Amino acid sequence: MKAQVVLFDGFDPLDAIGPYETLTAGGVRAALVTAEGAREVPAGLGLLSLKATAQLDPGTDLVIVPGAAALQDEEVFALLSAGAATLAPVLRETKAIIATVCGGSLLLGIAGLIKGRNATTNHLGLHALESMGVNAVRARIVDDGDLVSAAGVSSGVDLGLYLIDREIGAQQALEVEELFAHERRGTAWRAA
Repeated sequence: MKAQVVLFDGFDPLDAIGPYETLTAGGVRAALVTAEGAREVPAGLGLLSLKATAQLDPGTDLVIVPGAAALQDEEVFALLSAGAATLAPVLRETKAIIATVCGGSLLLGIAGLIKGRNATTNHLGLHALESMGVNAVRARIVDDGDLVSAAGVSSGVDLGLYLIDREIGAQQALEVEELFAHERRGTAWRAA
């Protein structure tokens, strides 16, 4: 399995690194990418930057979309809107499983990619997600088939573990849980 964590200017670092490191520990070949290609990508709040090593490949198996980091809601939505404008053309082409952490589902909602779907986000953004025509579910992980979303910033590790369990197997997920000394928590909601 090949996964790509797609970065955009202003991304939230924990949203990206949590699932990246978890998936890598589970044996998934993961890469940090952007829609434009290899470059240094500044995180929100000037926290740090990460180096994307490649361009987002619509043929990959799994795409992880993080949220944004900013102090004010208006800034968060501006960063997510800019990310949506950049990522939407490539994400529309992909047949990959798309997974989101925190505000990553809002980015997809802004891009019009998940209208009518089930998803979650940080509890502060659930109403905004609903206003975009998304069935906002209050759960830590929401599995809607080829769309899997995780709630708040700390749920990225749980998202990675859930995806390892779902796509590779429970034993592999358990081994990563033990390696990280982390037990999955919260509700994993699945569409019927």
